[in-house]
Amino acid sequence: MTVVDEVKERADIVELIGETVKLRKAGRNYSGFCPFHPNSRTPAFVVFPDTGTWRCFGACNEGGDVFRFLMKKEGWDFPEALRFMAQRVGVELGRRAGEAEAEPEAQARLREALEAAAAFYRHQLTETPAGKSVLDYLNGRGLADSILESFQLGYAPASWSATRQHLTVRGFTDGELADAGLTSEGRDGTPGDRFRHRIMIPIRDGRGRLCGFGARAVDPGDQPKFLNSPQTVLFDKGRLLYGLDRARRAIRQEEQAVIVEGYLDVLALHQAGFANAVSPMGTALTEDQLRLLKRSTRRMVLALDADAAGDQATLRGLDVARQALDRDKDPVFDARGFVRFEGRLNAEIRVVSLPPGKDPDDIVLADPAEWKALVQAARPVVEYVLDVLTATRNLDDPKVKAEVAQQVRPLIEDVADPVERNAYLQHLARRLQVDERALADARPPAARPRRRARPEEAVPPVPANAASDPKFERFCLSLLLNDPELLYRVDRRFQGMGFERLGVDDFTGTDRQVAFEAVRASLQQDEIEPGLFWRRELDPVLLEAAETMVESARGVEAEAGKLAAEAEAHSLRLRRRRLESQITQLRFRLQAVQDDEDDGGDIRVLAHDVQRLALQKDLIDRALASGYREGGAGVPEGREPPVRMDEWTGP
Repeated sequence: MTVVDEVKERADIVELIGETVKLRKAGRNYSGFCPFHPNSRTPAFVVFPDTGTWRCFGACNEGGDVFRFLMKKEGWDFPEALRFMAQRVGVELGRRAGEAEAEPEAQARLREALEAAAAFYRHQLTETPAGKSVLDYLNGRGLADSILESFQLGYAPASWSATRQHLTVRGFTDGELADAGLTSEGRDGTPGDRFRHRIMIPIRDGRGRLCGFGARAVDPGDQPKFLNSPQTVLFDKGRLLYGLDRARRAIRQEEQAVIVEGYLDVLALHQAGFANAVSPMGTALTEDQLRLLKRSTRRMVLALDADAAGDQATLRGLDVARQALDRDKDPVFDARGFVRFEGRLNAEIRVVSLPPGKDPDDIVLADPAEWKALVQAARPVVEYVLDVLTATRNLDDPKVKAEVAQQVRPLIEDVADPVERNAYLQHLARRLQVDERALADARPPAARPRRRARPEEAVPPVPANAASDPKFERFCLSLLLNDPELLYRVDRRFQGMGFERLGVDDFTGTDRQVAFEAVRASLQQDEIEPGLFWRRELDPVLLEAAETMVESARGVEAEAGKLAAEAEAHSLRLRRRRLESQITQLRFRLQAVQDDEDDGGDIRVLAHDVQRLALQKDLIDRALASGYREGGAGVPEGREPPVRMDEWTGP
C-alpha cells in the first residue's frame, strides 16, 4: 500500500465533504447540493462511502476522490491536498512518499529573517509619519487598507541601517541578512539596507512561504523604479509569480489565469474580485512560470501594458527575452516564445489589448465591467501579432504584404496543432488578400519532425485480471510511464470501437490521474523525449512512486512485443470498470429521482444513459472475450504467454 492509498483508506470522505455540503443519507450513500455550481432544486451531488468517491450529476458533471474534492474546493494542487489530508488523518509523509527532506535549518532561518523584515516594514507603513505619506499615496491609487493588509505591504525607511539594526537586535547576523537579500555592501564595504525609501511588497511562493521582496521607488527620481530581492537560495524570480499563493483557487475555479505586469495591478484586480491575476514581477515570462500556472489551468491570458506589448518595435525580434526588472530595458513581448510555450505545455495563451496609456489597475478601478470585457475579448497570440503588425501599415503595398508574411509565418509554423496552424494560414491569406498557396509555397522547406506512432504488431491474447484495486491501475500506468507511445495504440483501439480515448477519469486515484495526465501531455509535444517530459512535469511527491512503477515495468522488458497488447487490454478493463461505476451511480440516481417523484424527463434521461453505458460495456466484454482470453488462452504456437498482472512486482 502506498502512502497515498493509506491516506485515502483512513480518510472519512463523508465527514470531509459534510463540512462543506449538507448531506442526507440515501441508502448506503449520501446526497446534497453541489458546492461547485448554483443549484437549489435537485440534490444531484452524491458521495459514495464504499468507494471513497463523489460525483455531481448536475451542471459540472465532475467527480473523484477526497484529493480531487479538496483540489477543486481549495484551488490546491495534488501535493498540497495530500499534505493536508495526511496531517488530518495522522499519516507521516516521509521520503518514500516523495516528500522532500525538511527544509535545511539555514534556509528556515532566512525565512524567519524575511518575516521579521516584513513585520518591520509593515509597522513603518502604518505607524510612522514617513509611512503615512506612502499609505496616502497607495490609498490615492485606489487601494484599500484591507487589500494592503491582506498582501502585507510595507515601507522601508530612508535610512542606510534602520532595517539592519532592527534585525540584528533580534539576533540575526549580518551573514544571514545578506544571504536573505536584505542587506548589501556599501562602497566602503560596510553592510547596509538594500531597500531604502521604497514601498515593500512581500513575494511568496505557491505555498505562501516568504521568499523575498519587490520594492517600488517612492520618489520618481529614484532608479531603478522597481528593485527585486537578489538571487538567493530562496528567491529565484524566474520561478516565482507574484500573487500565485492567493490566486490559485480562483484560477482553478475560473479555469483561467490572467498575467499582468505590475504588483499594483495584481492588488487592484484582487480587490475588485478578479482573484485569478498574477504577475511575473516585471520580468519576461519564463517557461518555468508558465509551468507553475499549468498545474492549475491550461488557459492563460496576457494583459500586458500597451507600451510593452502593443509597440511594433517589440515584435521585431520575436525571440525569448530574459530582461531583469532592475535593468534599464523594458520587458519584450515574446510572441514566438509564447507560441512555442503553447505547443510544449499543451496550453492556450491569449493576449488582451489594453487601451493606450492605461494599465490594468487604471481600468479595473474605473470600471470592473470594462476589465471583464477586455479579458473575454482576448485573442490568440498569432492573431494579436497580426493585428499589431497590420494596424498602421498599407496592405495595398506588395512589399508590406511580404514583410508582414515574413514576420507572421514563422509564428504559424511553430503552432503545434496542424488544424490550428492551417486556420491561421488561411486567416493570414485573407488579411493580406493573397492566395493561400503563395504563403504555403513560401514556407521553409524543412518541416518540423512529427512523432510517429509505432506500427501495430500481431499480439497474442492476454489474461483478464480483476480491475477492482489500485494495483491494477498502477500496473496499467506503469506500462504507459515506461513507454508513453503505447498510448497511441490504446487510442487507436478506443477510436475503432467508437469510444473517447483513454482519459484521467478512467483512473480512480487522483495521484494516478495526475501521472496519466503527464503521460498524455508528453505525447502532445515534440521538444524532448516523452519520458523526460513527464518526469519534469510531476511534482516530487509523485515522481518517486512513478519511478518505482517504471522500474517494475522494465523488469518485463524482454516481453516488449507483447506489452502493447497488454496495455491495450488493461486500458479496456479500466474503461469497463469506469462504465460499471457510472452505471451503478446512475441507477442510484435513477432510484432517488423515482423515490422523490421528480420530473419524469430526468427519469427518461437517466434511463437512456444507463442503457447507453451498458451497451458500451457489452462491447468491451465481447472484445475482451474474443481478443484477450483469460489466462493467456489462445496464444499462437511458439509464442510465450504475455506478462501476467498478478505476477507483477510493482507497488
